[in-house]
Amino acid sequence: MTAIVSTLKSLPFTQLRRNRYFYLWYDGFYAAVCATLLLAMYFSGHQPLIPVWDHRYWLLLPLACHAQILCSVYIHNATHNNFPRSVNRLVGELCGVVVLTRFASWEVIHQRHHRYSDDVEKDPHPVGPSYWRFLIDTIVNVERQLQKIYFDLYGESPETRRYEKNRAYVSYATNILLIATWYVFLGPLAFFLLFVPASVVGFFHLVHFNWSTHNAFSKDGDFKPVNLNHGYYRIGNWLWHGIYMHANHHKRAGMFNPAKMTPSLPITPPPSS
Repeated sequence: MTAIVSTLKSLPFTQLRRNRYFYLWYDGFYAAVCATLLLAMYFSGHQPLIPVWDHRYWLLLPLACHAQILCSVYIHNATHNNFPRSVNRLVGELCGVVVLTRFASWEVIHQRHHRYSDDVEKDPHPVGPSYWRFLIDTIVNVERQLQKIYFDLYGESPETRRYEKNRAYVSYATNILLIATWYVFLGPLAFFLLFVPASVVGFFHLVHFNWSTHNAFSKDGDFKPVNLNHGYYRIGNWLWHGIYMHANHHKRAGMFNPAKMTPSLPITPPPSS
């Protein structure tokens, strides 16, 4: 019991440093839970949440998108232990299930981002002037940086490269099981008309958030964390706990809402036309 409590109160990167096989245990646990849920729903005759579509359900889509973005905000805060320690890991894991990445990869990658912010070799998502190029690089870079993190901890050798290849396969397979679990639980209509669109919007928003708050509009390539609080960003700060006050966040990552940091770092003005 003590070991379980300790696990639930520590962050995944801490556990990865202690156990070189952490990811296999972690993804194996999720794979077993998803397989169990799928079997339980199959044998219990589980019915879709929305068996027949009603056009009024479209009114739920903005709420679903908002919930997806909030889950990214909360998993971000859980990465920095900004919830009470007794529930921090639980919040992170639950939000990780909703955004489909699971908490461990999110937390491990984000810790590296803070350690090597805007380093073109080591930051999982170093900023460039093109949003679409940044989006593609982010998708490609995450898996590459997960491997580099493991090699930094345990060395790069034929054995560790083989392990990382197998770890990636297990991770992808677990993600398929997680997506299948959501599909069976929600049913085709709720899954394809609410969950999938909200997930896509949430992902594009997350990428744009990372891009814009590292001074992507800088004409001289001065990419660094900045505070944004004009136009859309002001609304976003109100809706999502000050997420665009990113220079503040990099200065004091332990604040749940960086907009409340006093004294605040300067606000970056909108780019001139």
